[in-house]
Amino acid sequence: MDGVTAELVGSVRVPGEPGVDDPPRLLTGPGRQPLVLVRRDAEIAVYELGRLRAGDPTPAAVFPAPWPRAVGGTVAVSPDLAFAVFPGVHAVRAVEPSGQLRWEVRHTCWAGLCLGYHESYAEYAGDREHRYPDGGSSWVGHDGTTVWAHVRGPLPADDRSTEDDPRASHETWLVLAAADGRVLARAATGTYAAGSHHVPHPDPAVMGLGVGEGQDGAPLLWGRLHEGGLDVRRFGDDAHVLVGASPDGKRFVTIDHAAGEQLAVHRHPDGTVTGILFADLPPYGDPAADIGRRGWDLMDHGFLDDRVMAAATSVGYGEDPVRHWLVDVATLSGEGPISYPHPVRDHPLGVGGGHWVTRDGFDLHVWRRAPSR
Repeated sequence: MDGVTAELVGSVRVPGEPGVDDPPRLLTGPGRQPLVLVRRDAEIAVYELGRLRAGDPTPAAVFPAPWPRAVGGTVAVSPDLAFAVFPGVHAVRAVEPSGQLRWEVRHTCWAGLCLGYHESYAEYAGDREHRYPDGGSSWVGHDGTTVWAHVRGPLPADDRSTEDDPRASHETWLVLAAADGRVLARAATGTYAAGSHHVPHPDPAVMGLGVGEGQDGAPLLWGRLHEGGLDVRRFGDDAHVLVGASPDGKRFVTIDHAAGEQLAVHRHPDGTVTGILFADLPPYGDPAADIGRRGWDLMDHGFLDDRVMAAATSVGYGEDPVRHWLVDVATLSGEGPISYPHPVRDHPLGVGGGHWVTRDGFDLHVWRRAPSR
């Protein structure tokens, strides 16, 4: 298999203090410019990747955090940087840069069998029964009008008189109005999440949701906001992790939950598998370095364009040696391994425009395929 030579487009240093601040996280998606998020103890700073590359280290926005960074799920940011959405243990909150609370949607507590409603984080801060809660996730639609949130129900206003077994799943997928948090649509997911993540689609009325249930599986759902309701389809046998959707919306990609050996491309919206790329790709470099289980890593995948995504394989679960590949989801071919002019760390993330990014601490390196000579 022919390899790919990477050409360094540029490197940037993201403002932050290693060992104190969380490492930078890239936020990408259809219809939006790549953002770089740095979570600190009391705030999250948002940088535009393009401005960083131009030499401007000023954050585009800073959002005060409603609870400590170890609490709740991954923060989502609106495309216009007008607000950030913090999914928490007891509520989803939208916060503006001024610190003004735009809205809050409270839900059943994610901690174990608590099943209660809390007014604030202070009610359970330091409580050992709330130390390791499960959790949901959120995403702001790329048109900025909706927020999608996976929460634990029922909501406080719901009628609980008809509840049956309290251990039954009441997890709910909400579509909220970005302006005021009104529930526009909702649907039960029938899941038992340890955590979840959203995968955006170029159609702002469509969203993917991957739910992690630990060893029990990885339910995969696609939702569509339609005529005031949320239509949800659950695909597969809960054994495939949703990792991305192509920018043109025609395909989505999964990796098998059990071993990470298969990267499957599905046609959207019917979910038909159009091909599978196995992780046991032809050997490269020193074969002795690749002894052991090789699988696709369940992190930091992203598209360079409508067809090509960046991906990584490793021996073990994210352990060295990690190899990078460019995968054409239309032809199901893997181009790689990618050769770099200097050692790289972490995993590749496609950010559109034919580019992908690797991270080394607080240093981001932007790459493209080197021209043929």
